Amino acid sequence: MKAKLISPFWVMVRKEMADHMRSWRYNLMLLLIGLTCLGSLYTAMMSIREAVPKDQTLNAFLFLKLFTVSDGTLPPFITFIGFLGPLLGISLGFDAVNSERNKGTLSRVMAQPIHRDFLIGAKFVGALILISMMFLSLGFLVMGLGLLAIGIPPSAEEFLRMLLFLLLSIIYVGFWLSLAILFSIKFRQSATSALSSLSIWLFFSVFFTMLIQLIANATAPVNATNPNDILQHQQFIQVIMSLSPSQLFSEATTTLLTPTVRSLGPLTLEQVYGAIPSPLPLGQSMLLIWPQVTGMIAATLVCFGISYAYFMRQEIRSR
Repeated sequence: MKAKLISPFWVMVRKEMADHMRSWRYNLMLLLIGLTCLGSLYTAMMSIREAVPKDQTLNAFLFLKLFTVSDGTLPPFITFIGFLGPLLGISLGFDAVNSERNKGTLSRVMAQPIHRDFLIGAKFVGALILISMMFLSLGFLVMGLGLLAIGIPPSAEEFLRMLLFLLLSIIYVGFWLSLAILFSIKFRQSATSALSSLSIWLFFSVFFTMLIQLIANATAPVNATNPNDILQHQQFIQVIMSLSPSQLFSEATTTLLTPTVRSLGPLTLEQVYGAIPSPLPLGQSMLLIWPQVTGMIAATLVCFGISYAYFMRQEIRSR
């Protein structure tokens, strides 16, 4: 029987995955994210009794509180993912192309009878598969330890919400991975691409909120008693906030893991009047966060598309 040939693309994907798994960066990030997530799980289990409300309709989502509750000593699970996830994506992509260019191996690979787009695609797909494996493993580990600690299995809706949260985390980290790969193609020095990626992450994580606060104060309506002006101003600030990937991820994950969230924007008294304070079903929560999800997917595809086009038109010379 003839052996089944493997596509050159998947051979390159396996090679990229093996290189990352043998690197110290990936193992250190795996250890860091694993320890912080286990620490947040421990604090959640210690304080989950106080976090459970008396309303029995909300107690049905007890398992989701493992990802969102903290006693104040450590942030919850979703906060660690939102903070450390971009660092994982940047660490796997900031030297994806320029390191091979500096070593002289890029021209050797391109001299082989393979398509040029296989290289850039394999680097993105290989790193994304490792990110997916890491988040799925950590997510199921948290669910397993939570099941042993609480003794109550998650419902089908809770399980789907947790799976969707892990999928959103993978998409979010994939954006930072594609951005880091873009800088690794643009800049020849790995330090320059790493600093560029970290600068953008730091801007959106710290300084973007300060900038939005300045814009909000500068554009505040003069007539503070007019509800229409106040509502339009809040909607304007919300549109600007949606330019931040971390804000999109925070809104989407909070809505998924907290079913009691019924709106992500300002509401008028007419909209609030008559509303029943009950958790939203999964379908309604997905409709609520669909703009955030499509925004993160679009940002990831745009960054990878620019990287693809720039790499395909770039000249590669042997050293």
